[in-house]
Amino acid sequence: MTTKPPNTASQQVAPLLGKTIRAQMPIFRKVLTFGLANTVLVLAPTLFMLEVYNRAVTSRSGVTLVSLLLCVIGAYLLMEVMDVLRSRLLQQAGWRIDAALREHIHDAAFSASLRYGAGSTQPFTDLRTVREFIGSPAITAMMDLPSSLIFLIIVAIINPLLGLAALFGAVVQFLIGLSTERKTVPVLTEANQAAISAQSYASGALRNAQVISAMGMRDSIYQRWISRQRTFLRLQASASDTAGTNSAASKFIQTMQGSLILGLSCWLSVKGHLLGGGGLMIVASTLGGRVLTPLVQLVAQWRTVVNARDSYRRLDEFLGTGPSEHKPMSLPAPVGRLSVEGVVAPAPGTNLPIIKGVSFALQPGETLMLIGPSAAGKTALARVLMGIWPTLSGKVRLDGADLHAWDKDELGPHLGYLPQTVELFDGTLAENIARFSDVDLDQVKTATELVGLTAMVNALPNGFDTLIGEEGATLSGGQRQRVGLARAIYGNPNFVLLDEPNSSLDEAGEQALMNTLMFLKSRKCTTIVITHRASVLPAADKILALRDGQVAAFGPRDEVLAALRKATTPRAIPATPSAAAPAQVAGGAA
Repeated sequence: MTTKPPNTASQQVAPLLGKTIRAQMPIFRKVLTFGLANTVLVLAPTLFMLEVYNRAVTSRSGVTLVSLLLCVIGAYLLMEVMDVLRSRLLQQAGWRIDAALREHIHDAAFSASLRYGAGSTQPFTDLRTVREFIGSPAITAMMDLPSSLIFLIIVAIINPLLGLAALFGAVVQFLIGLSTERKTVPVLTEANQAAISAQSYASGALRNAQVISAMGMRDSIYQRWISRQRTFLRLQASASDTAGTNSAASKFIQTMQGSLILGLSCWLSVKGHLLGGGGLMIVASTLGGRVLTPLVQLVAQWRTVVNARDSYRRLDEFLGTGPSEHKPMSLPAPVGRLSVEGVVAPAPGTNLPIIKGVSFALQPGETLMLIGPSAAGKTALARVLMGIWPTLSGKVRLDGADLHAWDKDELGPHLGYLPQTVELFDGTLAENIARFSDVDLDQVKTATELVGLTAMVNALPNGFDTLIGEEGATLSGGQRQRVGLARAIYGNPNFVLLDEPNSSLDEAGEQALMNTLMFLKSRKCTTIVITHRASVLPAADKILALRDGQVAAFGPRDEVLAALRKATTPRAIPATPSAAAPAQVAGGAA
């Protein structure tokens, strides 16, 4: 089992969550102050009742009764106002925490997706859980715990024996809470993990709904999902039963304690050990019950507490693995001189190399045709060259600078990339081509004309402002590929990599692709084209053949073609580079 080396950036980012929450301490102190003020106002109903008996009933004065009633109503209104203020302050704290962390979480999730090859929305769910917990009744109950201590002290001042009785009830409540913690936390944690697993499986199934439906896999997939879902429901039900039983016991103790303290107060009064008579009996009974209120609320909200704690732990660990906030030094715009020096690279999350010691170099304006059989490592090399995948060793240099260490926000506009699977996003056609930056309509039109999309754009109801739907759902496969190609060349980049750019193109699309490659060459743009088709050979200056992640051949186009023809059948490589040559070249080439 290998251990990861210490990550200095992680150590810098790890305390971010706790630091962000501690930054809201001024708000929490205000909430605590309002809670202590409410501690005094909680006595209003009891004092009102005592004053009505002692003053209004004795004097038979309506004015006295109305005055007392107005006072107690004012106290009630003040209590409600402070409760509303507490709630809003806690919600404000939650939103501030969300605002402070959302960008870090987005960047960390994006970075994790690049490093491990798969992304997850769980950190965003955890952030929402933490944010909602900040404004939940569980936090309010925690803030009211100091009030319970004050009530306990007041009851003990009235009579130490009554204080002991109230303390005994608080200890019992604490033991109930401890039992809830020990019995429910492991089950709830396992239930949460099962819920995440079920949700992830369902999301994956929905993303592939067309394949599942077409191939009759729906029932099998459903059974696998429902198995995970049943595990989650069973565990959650078990935890809920335990928590519900303990919550009922907690409420019973609270209800019983007020009556027990009242009975004990009466006994002490009869024995002459309680001064103040019936008034203090009622006060002691009321406050004795109030001692347990926050604890009862916490036990009732324990599942919320556990979920928030699990989310906090996951989020803290996740942020601790995030990228460093240190931005690389700014570099001038590249001209496209590419140098690949002994690159060894694995797939994200593994140490098994897919690219094994690849080296080559291109000058600005050169076009490289990258060929090889399936699983030769062509797409993996493309991702390394774009700085998407890290390297175990070796360097990819652009104008002499390490491409992986370059500030991606600065470098991105100078690169163009068309992956095998063209991912478009919900938005207008112009926004997708312009990479969702400020739309330069002239450049959008230039790119569109170059890739042969003008007729399609003119046929759309709103032209460039047409919404193309999630993943470009309103477009065909060939149209999506052309839009992706237009996006890759938008802004006149200096280094462009196209991975199977003609896999979904018809004859007109192939010609548009050739026009695009020749245009890039005329602009001195360094271009790499991964393809199985010979139609792009006329635009190529050099050819790189990969086999098993290693360079099988590299050099000027004609020299490599001549060398490959000696090792393959005559049909595999066309005798002369021609746009009308046979489609397949990679299989025989490597």
